[in-house]
Amino acid sequence: MGVTRLARRVFVAFILTFAIARSIVLLMAFGTMRDFYLRFGQTHVHHLNYGIFILSGVGAYLIFLRPDSRGLARAAILYGVGLALTFDEFGMWLHLDDVYWQRASFDAMVLIAAILGLIIAAPTARRFRLRHWIWTLAVTTAIVFFLTLLMQPFQRLHQRLAPWLRNGGRAPAAGAPIPDSARGLPDQPPAGPSQRINR
Repeated sequence: MGVTRLARRVFVAFILTFAIARSIVLLMAFGTMRDFYLRFGQTHVHHLNYGIFILSGVGAYLIFLRPDSRGLARAAILYGVGLALTFDEFGMWLHLDDVYWQRASFDAMVLIAAILGLIIAAPTARRFRLRHWIWTLAVTTAIVFFLTLLMQPFQRLHQRLAPWLRNGGRAPAAGAPIPDSARGLPDQPPAGPSQRINR
């Protein structure tokens, strides 16, 4: 198996794993998915550790077992998975902090760079076979799902900043009503003089 095909497998595994891992983290942060982090007592085992173990295993497999071309193809996929899990939490290599919201632009940048790399390494569309279309569909689905999750923090930020920006950068006056949308409540039609909306 040629180097280009191996690199393609690494790219696809990297993009899928990165998008899926980040989507799962975001879903758990939103409370949509149950927290299933591995913990030892009060210590949360971050998924960069899984990536380190996978990369170590792939390295040992390549050095000690000297695989054939099918083994190299499997190793390339695992290598992409390990890279994604490890580099997804790259900021934690030097600073162990668990703040995910500050990473949104970095996540998007990494994903775009990986997609561009995959486009460069991909065969032309005329040479696509069924497996290429299946993997293209899987990668596209994972990316679209991840991007929709990535936009939710920006929408929340907009809800908080919109009243401040409407007032020209000044805090709302004391006693001024706070719009429902700024409090995370759905907008409701105004109540008449004899109506009160119970919340």
